[in-house]
Amino acid sequence: MRHWLTFSRLIDTINQRAGQSILWLVLLAVLISAGNALVRKAFQTSSNALLEVQWYLFSAVFLLGAGYALLKNAHVRIDFVASHLPRRTVHWIEIVGILVFLLPLCFMLIDLSWPLVWNAWVSGEMSQNAGGLMRWPVYLLLPVGLALLFLQGVSELIKRVAYLRGELKEPDEGQSNDINMNVVESEINSHALSTAKDVR
Repeated sequence: MRHWLTFSRLIDTINQRAGQSILWLVLLAVLISAGNALVRKAFQTSSNALLEVQWYLFSAVFLLGAGYALLKNAHVRIDFVASHLPRRTVHWIEIVGILVFLLPLCFMLIDLSWPLVWNAWVSGEMSQNAGGLMRWPVYLLLPVGLALLFLQGVSELIKRVAYLRGELKEPDEGQSNDINMNVVESEINSHALSTAKDVR
């Protein structure tokens, strides 16, 4: 389980950094939007490319931030039932939801969206607007964002299984994977004893 928790921490780190990075995309989108508005008012001109860059950046924030939102437990929830259930029951519900809904949906959407990206790349698809941008970069955001969400789903699954096994503290609200060291030490000791017996 320790190796799985290490893998979970790696995924959490990736989505944590992705979430922190997209904050700059928000700032960039605001600056481009403001600059485009000023140019339009001052010079009576505009750029379709700059307008589309704003849409691309908004898509990037939304899609690349999905895994980060799951990490921070920031998705919309209706917890009026779950809040009255024991924590172990809630985590079992989370596990079923991840396995039955989240992971299959992410996999299916990645599988469906990748041909769209590839076809746009091969054909050199461009925006239909005059002076518009290439389409494949914004299409690529879909499978990449879903892959980050898929990975975060795997991380959350690992953390909940570890919690049910008593090897991890409460994993909600984006807490780090604080391994129950007593369990880890007992596993190490038992492994050492079995190795010693095998040597004998």
